[in-house]
Amino acid sequence: MTANNEKPPRFWGDKRYHSWNQHLRARFGEKVMKVSLNAGLTCPNRDGTAGRGGCVFCCPQGSGACAGDPSEAIRDQFRQVRERLRSKWSQGKYIAYFQAFSNTYGDPRLLRRLYEEALAQEGVVGLSLSTRPDCLPDDVLDLLVELNGRTYLWVELGLQSIHDDTLRRINRGHDAATFYAALEKLRARGIRVCVHIIYGLPGEGEEAMLETGRAVAAMDVQGVKFHSLHVMKGTRLAEWHAAGQVPLLDRDSYIRLVVDTLEILPPEMVIQRLTGDAPRELLVAPQWISRKWGTLQGIDRLLEERNSWQGKNYDCALPKQSD
Repeated sequence: MTANNEKPPRFWGDKRYHSWNQHLRARFGEKVMKVSLNAGLTCPNRDGTAGRGGCVFCCPQGSGACAGDPSEAIRDQFRQVRERLRSKWSQGKYIAYFQAFSNTYGDPRLLRRLYEEALAQEGVVGLSLSTRPDCLPDDVLDLLVELNGRTYLWVELGLQSIHDDTLRRINRGHDAATFYAALEKLRARGIRVCVHIIYGLPGEGEEAMLETGRAVAAMDVQGVKFHSLHVMKGTRLAEWHAAGQVPLLDRDSYIRLVVDTLEILPPEMVIQRLTGDAPRELLVAPQWISRKWGTLQGIDRLLEERNSWQGKNYDCALPKQSD
């Protein structure tokens, strides 16, 4: 690929990538924070529809181990998290983030009630729904279209890897074709999509990981979240790790892979997350996951050392994506 820029775009502020924070400030004119919520929903990969036990890396609390208590009402969860955020940022708006498990999986009437309760909270300007590509039936899509017409909506769609053998290995319960079909349905309806990918999955070398990154660069998605595979208590991955069957990425390797991928992503794509995290009491390995700030600094530093930025090596002439 050949470079198509001589320096990073100015609208990114002090970052060499199109950060989520900068994107939201540009759109809303102030700080906007995500409030993580747990709606008490489940997943077709747990209830027997697509499989049992969930993905090998998913703990009993689901992907929202840091989200709220599902025994509490959405409004109460929201207010508790908002108060914690206000200790850091006294002013700002909020996006209600349904994080735990699959948040488009359920009766549309129940989903509507949950979403509306979140949208009714003070300061909420948008909605973000984390889900799987096999959880988007037509009646739910109709609901999303309605919501997209009156609030700032994102659907966060889990891919993890473009490789079907990896998806089988991690008990994902769907293949890459299912992801592409869901993405096409969402984009045909004008709904913003943020794709989740994981680097370091069992059986994947660095080239296989970068193939996923290159696939994302060619997708019609508006955002991406990067995660490094980490081991949490109560998962099958923890059993594999205890048996010495799961090599994990070191931090420097992960940083290099993320920077390699940032360089080939379109400049318009919003980087919603550069590394995952986990509650300290649940994290087994690697321990560098708990030092998130150091990882983010390492990504910034390597971009500076390379005099590089998001999209520097992106040479596919795609039309400007909507925000």
